[in-house]
Amino acid sequence: MELHVREWGQGNRVAVLLHGMMGSSDSWWRVTPSLVDRGYRVLGMDLPGHGHSPRDPDLTIERAAAAVVTTAAAHGGSAPALAIGHSFGGLVLAAALPDLRPEHAVLVDAPTSSRGGWDRDEVRAEYEQDRRARTFDGLLRTHPHYNEQDARIEADAAQSFDPDTAAASASATGGSWPPPAGTIVIRAMPSDYVSDEAAAVMRSNGVIVHDLPGALHSVWVSHFDEFVALIPR
Repeated sequence: MELHVREWGQGNRVAVLLHGMMGSSDSWWRVTPSLVDRGYRVLGMDLPGHGHSPRDPDLTIERAAAAVVTTAAAHGGSAPALAIGHSFGGLVLAAALPDLRPEHAVLVDAPTSSRGGWDRDEVRAEYEQDRRARTFDGLLRTHPHYNEQDARIEADAAQSFDPDTAAASASATGGSWPPPAGTIVIRAMPSDYVSDEAAAVMRSNGVIVHDLPGALHSVWVSHFDEFVALIPR
């Protein structure tokens, strides 16, 4: 599977961006200008079942990771200089790292394991309910750090989101993809996705973990300057 890609900038230094569940490549609109200014050609990918990418009723984390690797090769040639994954996109990135081989990898408030085995019909119904609730007005009300563009982009992304694709990955067999030494992890504090225990294990394995107290799950929205400063140049 090859994913839909939005490109910003030009040149040979490629940065791959992977959004979170129910998002899209547009979710990175705040971040992409700073990466372009640093000389990156940015590839924002829509993950399977999101945005303009294909749906996949048999999606697994491994299949999503393989799609990322295939798409990066088609658009970027050699291994990217930088890869950033947020939340579900970070989980997919963690699974893709052995084949993607970026110079720098950044996981943003992202789990690195999946329990799997959830009831597909129940998860599909929950995703459908969440998708319907992600309206422009509702996002502005529940996300105080969002501006109107954030809310509009996320509401549009929710309308393009396919609950069945996401439910397929949740009901598939789980797995764990520990990030290698040198990976950068940026987590909100407190985090619902990276526990203190998980962070301690990662640090002991040479992963660089940065904590941003008070940050939102989308940490670049509430702590933009701090987030950008942690991204390798």
